[in-house]
Amino acid sequence: MGKLSLRAATLPAIINLIMEKYGINENHAFKMFYESHIGSCFSDDESGLYGQSALYVFSLFDEEMSKKSFDEREIFFD
Repeated sequence: MGKLSLRAATLPAIINLIMEKYGINENHAFKMFYESHIGSCFSDDESGLYGQSALYVFSLFDEEMSKKSFDEREIFFD
C-alpha cells in the first residue's frame, strides 16, 4: 500500500478520535491536527508516521496538546 493510501486509510480514525476526545466537529479536528507538529509529521513522507496506527498517532497528538500552555490551547479551540 502506498503512502497516500496509508494516510487516507488512517486519517479518518485519527480525526474521529480527536473529535471524541475534544468534543469538536470534524472541520475543527482537521484544523487542530494539521496545525499541530504531529499533523505536520504525519504529512511528511520522511517521518514515516503515516504508516503508524491511528491510535498511536492520536496518542502522540494528544500528548502534544497536553503539553501546550493554556494560551496555546485557546488558539486551537477558537
